[in-house]
Amino acid sequence: MSEFITVLSASPIWLFLVGALLVMLIPVATFRLAVTLVVPILAGWMIWNTPDGVFGVGRIETLDIILMRMDPLSRIFGLIFSFAAFLAALYAWHVRDTVQQVATLLYAGSAIGAVFCGDLITLFFFWEGTSLASVFLIWQRGTEAAFRTGMRYLVWQIGSGVILIAGIAIYYGTEGNVSFDKMTGGGPETWTLGVWFIFIAFGIKAAFPLMHNWLQDSYPAATITGAVTLSAFTTKMAIYCLARGFPGTEMLIYIGAVMTLFPIFFAEIENDLRRVLAYSLNNQLGFMVVGVGVGTEMALNGTASHAFAHILYKGLLFMAVGAVMFRTGTSKASELGGLYRTMPWTMTFCIVGAMSISAFPLFSGFIAKSLILDATATEQYPVIWAILVFASAGVLSHSGIKIPYFTFFAHDSGKRPAEAPMNMLLAMGITAAACILVGVFPAPLYAMLPYDVNYVPYTIDHVVGQLQLLMFALLAFALLMRGGFFPEEKRSINLDTDWSYRVFAPAVFGFTARFISTVWEEITRGFGILLKATFSFLESIYGPEGRAAQLQPTGTMVLWLAVLLGAALSVNLLDLR
Repeated sequence: MSEFITVLSASPIWLFLVGALLVMLIPVATFRLAVTLVVPILAGWMIWNTPDGVFGVGRIETLDIILMRMDPLSRIFGLIFSFAAFLAALYAWHVRDTVQQVATLLYAGSAIGAVFCGDLITLFFFWEGTSLASVFLIWQRGTEAAFRTGMRYLVWQIGSGVILIAGIAIYYGTEGNVSFDKMTGGGPETWTLGVWFIFIAFGIKAAFPLMHNWLQDSYPAATITGAVTLSAFTTKMAIYCLARGFPGTEMLIYIGAVMTLFPIFFAEIENDLRRVLAYSLNNQLGFMVVGVGVGTEMALNGTASHAFAHILYKGLLFMAVGAVMFRTGTSKASELGGLYRTMPWTMTFCIVGAMSISAFPLFSGFIAKSLILDATATEQYPVIWAILVFASAGVLSHSGIKIPYFTFFAHDSGKRPAEAPMNMLLAMGITAAACILVGVFPAPLYAMLPYDVNYVPYTIDHVVGQLQLLMFALLAFALLMRGGFFPEEKRSINLDTDWSYRVFAPAVFGFTARFISTVWEEITRGFGILLKATFSFLESIYGPEGRAAQLQPTGTMVLWLAVLLGAALSVNLLDLR
């Protein structure tokens, strides 16, 4: 027991476990909220002060279990996860929901545990921890729709865990170890089945194409504060795992390129702004996946810095839309507009988030995304580079413009809600300040990256080129709006690949069930008719009025007896011969 405590104490996860226990036991709401704020601060302090190395090593049979492996890659993810957990707790200060508070601590702790573990067995437990804890942030919405969405979310998340543990078992059988390091030494054609399973499990949580729609289905269905928390952890944990286990896998370049493209079109026609942000999140993950696929030092630095910046500005946008939803009861673009009059601070913070995600100079997205674009160009992927540039322009349209425009400007909805609560404004203000500080002073972030950074983001060519791209994207948006070609905000539900299991699959199963039921009914009816006919036939012979019950003449009986005796005699004669 003492050895277990010693091993566990090496990782920040123990802070979140103790914090969750305290929240469950403390009866005073204010003290519970204070715990949710203090735990991430202590975790961040612990991560910052832990030197590089391996700590918290245990052993199960022949397997080495490593709870704490500190290096620059894990440190930067651990720090931003801790900061995100603090901001989420501050944003949710007004919420007196113990279930959400416990779930948030366990969720953040599991994600942090995953980025510091040094073996696949420990990774699996934290992997499932994020799944089980995060679903309560959806269920606590308290509606039937949220419950059903949470169940669909859980199927995807637990499914990824089942695939992961199967992959780990096969990997251990072929490799003889469960260390969590780079798992590939060549192209996919050289991968074992275990490596493929692990890759697919990572891909589900990273929202790869055709595996992605759990994200757009679940995040908008979560509680207002829960969506902010969800946006930070699961997908970025998966990006970390890809960067740790599959750097330089060329297939990821093309997967990531597709991820940057297809969400743009769905986001443009979507009415629910939280769902727009979910598609935008999927788009931004694509940039990170491309960086992992390129696999050079600059590209991996770009992935890490983009994940860091993305957690900030995407969280800020979810906070802003959540604050609007908190005051108005809706996040539908068709029901919003004109809110700048009464929610000026929320509007300002939203615009900061929009400019950050659009990669305007002096904002965090500019100094992070540029590393991935330059690495892609340097490694001679011109088509992929062009796709990323186009996707960057698309981001400006659906997140940089659409979110603030339809929320705070556009048509006047007539709503005059109060400004967001002070704790929400404070959380948004801190996040907005971080977005600007990282953009203006990128050196501290660059110093935390896994590899040395020789990149200079603020050159004349780079700044002018980015401003040209943004100005043309703004012009395109203005022309489309002026000409009436921009997709109208309609009250509708737009299904993505989830159409396959929310519409097509139920229709197929329903048709199959009805067909089988009809066939069974016909078989049962036919069997009944046959049985009735058989009984009628037997009754006609052996019933009280049947032929067998009728009196027969004596001569007839003697004749039949003679026939039977003759037949028996004939058989005996044949046997004798």
